[in-house]
Amino acid sequence: MPTTEPRIDAYIEKSADFAKPILLHLRKLVHKACPDVNEAIKWSMPFFDYKGAALCNMAAFKEHCAFGFWKARLMKDPEKLFNKDGKNAMGQFNRIISLKDLPSDKILVTYIKEAAQLNEAAVKLPPKQKTPVKEISVPAALTVALKKNKKAQEVFEKFPPSHRKEYIQWITEAKTEATRDKRIKSAVEWISEGKGRNWKYERK
Repeated sequence: MPTTEPRIDAYIEKSADFAKPILLHLRKLVHKACPDVNEAIKWSMPFFDYKGAALCNMAAFKEHCAFGFWKARLMKDPEKLFNKDGKNAMGQFNRIISLKDLPSDKILVTYIKEAAQLNEAAVKLPPKQKTPVKEISVPAALTVALKKNKKAQEVFEKFPPSHRKEYIQWITEAKTEATRDKRIKSAVEWISEGKGRNWKYERK
């Protein structure tokens, strides 16, 4: 008998009626393909772990279910099933609203076994490439004001991008020139003191 997690039993029981047979079927196939899998609840969803790493997970929503592999990026997907219709949904099989939306048991078992082999080989997901933070151009009026205050200019240049962005957005969002100039004056004063745009709300 497979080792099951009572919290997943409760999760399935609380799911919508249409979702219960889908979740039960997926759970059964995972255990069939990988008998030594361990069940767990992570991020409030049923997960299946193998060899100390996540293998796959499933979830039920109000109108659909989702199923996905943790290392899908490394899988071959010979049947070209992963999100084939281009719809945005969690997992790799889009919105699952009935058992008919799933591939055949034979195909799913093959996919689960491939995912298990990746865990057996201790293959890890490559780190995701960080998207570089795009610098927002500094308004000319702010640049001029900063040049007149050497200390403020030095502090502003050493600020992290997030701090600079907050000041720039605050100034560029001004609806009138008078409001913009008033904000620039306050900004230069606060920056020279090393304060971020939202310094009044920061924890001391």
